Amino acid sequence: MKISLHVQNGGSGASDVAFAASELGQKLLALQAAGSASNRMIAEHLLRNPVRGAALSIEDLAAASGVSTATLSRFARSLGFGGFPDLRAALADTLQAVLRPVEKLRGALDRAAGAAPLREGLEDTLANLRATAEGLEPAALQRIVARLVAARCVYVMGFGLSAHLAGLMTLGLQPFCQQLVNVVEFGGTENAAGRLMNLGAEDVLIAISFPRYATDAVHLTRYAADRGAAIVALTDSAASPLAPLAGETLIAQSAHPVLSSSNVAALLVIEALVTALMVSNADNVTKAARLTEAISAYLVSQPMRGR
Repeated sequence: MKISLHVQNGGSGASDVAFAASELGQKLLALQAAGSASNRMIAEHLLRNPVRGAALSIEDLAAASGVSTATLSRFARSLGFGGFPDLRAALADTLQAVLRPVEKLRGALDRAAGAAPLREGLEDTLANLRATAEGLEPAALQRIVARLVAARCVYVMGFGLSAHLAGLMTLGLQPFCQQLVNVVEFGGTENAAGRLMNLGAEDVLIAISFPRYATDAVHLTRYAADRGAAIVALTDSAASPLAPLAGETLIAQSAHPVLSSSNVAALLVIEALVTALMVSNADNVTKAARLTEAISAYLVSQPMRGR
């Protein structure tokens, strides 16, 4: 699994991915993928909230993870620690290595008390955009573009709110792909599965899912991976259930204090991928010009000013 982010000086998105890539993060990812139900819950919570994990007491972290303190202690021992205090110390040490200087760790722990939901939502959205933009790796976009150009067919799949993101992705990529299918355009899961019936090793599936994750998206992505298709995931975290199934993972931060997830940063990633594909060769630029010419008759003409 390749995660298309690199660490920058600041931005929780890049640091979260760097934490997941650390030795402790890899152990947590392994437990999330193959551990018991309770261990999976704790591992996912720590992968999504490593800073809080390093700051909370065992009682508070157990409550946040939905498990007992005894379960959390056993979890720490399963990772090779003597107990929860050792696990918390390891979390802090790993974060300090990722978030130098240490003041960044302190800043992440200090949330503005009593912030209004609207203001906090706007601040989180801006932080999502900044972290996602800083974390986008041009080399990863180029690898994905090469896959899309070579693909016999590109499939784009998103359920629920992610269906709208899939529609925007489809509209953006359509002029530049040999063949493109919006898997969940209409008809629900049964028809979506039917559209993937002929998918194979020469194809690419772009799977999009954000909290709350759609079970159908995970099942059909696994089906596509089993058939040898190249998988590109657009999701919010290395702890996402799509990430282990993907050859390339584009991460768009989606934290929001009220909504289950924010889609704003996902739009940024979609536009970046479409742009990278459009400018990847001169022929695509020509196609874009022809498309603009073809639809110009259906657009509202703006009078030229100053005349």
